[in-house]
Amino acid sequence: CKLQPKDAAKMPESAWKLLFYSLSWSYGAYLLFCTDYPFFHDPPSVFYDWQQGMEVPRDIAMAYLLQGSFYGHSLYATAYMDTWRKDSVVMLLHHVVALTLIASSYAFRSRDWGARSRDWDAMGTGGRAGSVPCHGDTKPALSLFWFRLYWFPLKVLYATCHSSLQSVPNIPFYFFFNALLLVLTLMNIYWFLYIVLFVAKVLLGQVQEVNDVREYDVEESRKS
Repeated sequence: CKLQPKDAAKMPESAWKLLFYSLSWSYGAYLLFCTDYPFFHDPPSVFYDWQQGMEVPRDIAMAYLLQGSFYGHSLYATAYMDTWRKDSVVMLLHHVVALTLIASSYAFRSRDWGARSRDWDAMGTGGRAGSVPCHGDTKPALSLFWFRLYWFPLKVLYATCHSSLQSVPNIPFYFFFNALLLVLTLMNIYWFLYIVLFVAKVLLGQVQEVNDVREYDVEESRKS
């Protein structure tokens, strides 16, 4: 496989993210489907018998550590190591919001706010934020839509916005955590619309090569 120099320079970033997202996706799937947690089939169950200061199970705490460490690293990597793209500022905001959710929910033992968004974020990494179809492959767009624009509102937002108040009427930090989750949802919509507009340009013949149009070098090569 002969890579162009600019593609070879991006290879470490892509390889690292492939490795992490594969592990993260697998562990998220394990927690949702291979344990006794009924999070997937009964989303409101995460608030049953909820108490402040409750102990966080070790396997969920491990997921907090895994995802929190990744987003902490990603803040630095996006700003100083990765290729700078048109949506890098939005990506930085995404990492700040996700890290705030994870750290705050663990600190306050409000495990649903961070844990559920973390698990679904991991499950949706097949179509990770900002991905675009490459070489005609639309699976990233379909994955992003299915996990982040369908299941995320259906499973996460419904539980945190509605079910949480039914189970714990005076649950603390309700507006704080839900505001962060809604910000994540808006960013997911932004990235999905980015993909839809790109696919439309391909179908209309306005784009000849299927590349990541978020990257500035792609835009410069087209202008030249």
